[in-house]
Amino acid sequence: MNLKLVVCYLMVITLSSCSRQRNLVYFSDLDSKKEPYSKILNNGEPTILQNDILSVTVNSTSPESNVLFASQPVNQTVNGVYEREGYRVNEVGSIKFPVLGLVPVQGLTINQAQKLIEAQLNKYVKNAIVNIKFLNFRVTVIGEVNHPSTFTVSNEKINLLEALGLAGDMTAYGKRENVLLIREEDGRRIMERINLNRQDVLSSPYFYLKQNDVIYVEPDKAKSVEVSNNNRLMPLVVATISAVAVLAATLLK
Repeated sequence: MNLKLVVCYLMVITLSSCSRQRNLVYFSDLDSKKEPYSKILNNGEPTILQNDILSVTVNSTSPESNVLFASQPVNQTVNGVYEREGYRVNEVGSIKFPVLGLVPVQGLTINQAQKLIEAQLNKYVKNAIVNIKFLNFRVTVIGEVNHPSTFTVSNEKINLLEALGLAGDMTAYGKRENVLLIREEDGRRIMERINLNRQDVLSSPYFYLKQNDVIYVEPDKAKSVEVSNNNRLMPLVVATISAVAVLAATLLK
């Protein structure tokens, strides 16, 4: 009987050591007694970068001018879908626009770029109204999420939680305390760790995403243990030990 107790004790220790409690709650340090709102410290408005592709449309009181700026080149993709090429921001941060030539837009927000082009067009066109949109604003979410993918964002403004929502949220194995954001900016690759268990992430400069950001949700060690070939044999080993222990205990009676 003592042998049985020893074996059971060893089994409990072995199984309990393979698992540990993890905090799966976002912003778990949030104080429920605090005010139900907080000041937004960054508005997440993206700036235009090199190699961005912009849709630029112009409307004015002149029908002739509207015809001149009405259309952008349209290409047919391999899937038979027609897409606008848009205006690509070149290596010096400018787009080549009809009549105006090279217009420097790198580092500007969409609103600032619209005002810049409107001011230049008003030398040639009366009451020009310019609308600009990103055609390549994408974010990628990979790792321990339910639907990893690259997502095209239509409104040019998305935060980290919204991106995770598009990806179906994290799985139970996703490390909420150690989410990796990869961003390329000014020729540099920035890698930032983000703890989603903490509320101060809401005021982080990385809470709002920029075009081409990549979010990687790292798996917990428990996932590695589960998929390990060695640990797939663990139930069989435990069952064998139990059977041997019971048999030995019976023979020693």
